[in-house]
Amino acid sequence: MPNPYNTPPAPRAPDSRPLRKRKRIWLGSIALVALGAFGGTQSANGEATSAQTLSTRPTPTVTITATATETAKPEPAPTVTKTRTVKAPRPTVTQAARAAGSSNSHGSSGRCSIVSNAGNCYQAGQFCRNSDHGALTTTAGGARIKCAYSANAWRWTYS
Repeated sequence: MPNPYNTPPAPRAPDSRPLRKRKRIWLGSIALVALGAFGGTQSANGEATSAQTLSTRPTPTVTITATATETAKPEPAPTVTKTRTVKAPRPTVTQAARAAGSSNSHGSSGRCSIVSNAGNCYQAGQFCRNSDHGALTTTAGGARIKCAYSANAWRWTYS
């Protein structure tokens, strides 16, 4: 079947020639090296070989001059780095005083150090504000709770 894509055939592997042809190539290359090494030398009597006596042309002299110019590049100046020590912000703890007779939204009276934006005491399980992460407070009933990371969110948990 003819090649439908008109691509050339894949080249042969280097050892795909028969052994007799490889021997001929080796022998031919060795003969050429030997002819080049011994064929152009003078004989012991000082006579040149026939190839040298026929041509006595002057040899042209080639002079190559190379000039390299290197421009000096200034070294970079040292970089001045100022290091600042930054302290992590701590949560702000506020004291909210309640009147003795008042009650929060859960019906019990108590003292909470941190209250929600609406002014109510937090309970365990509620979400914490970003500013309350790691803070401690009490519930309306007086139980201590802490803002801790649990269940993939910051929540008030009993401490």
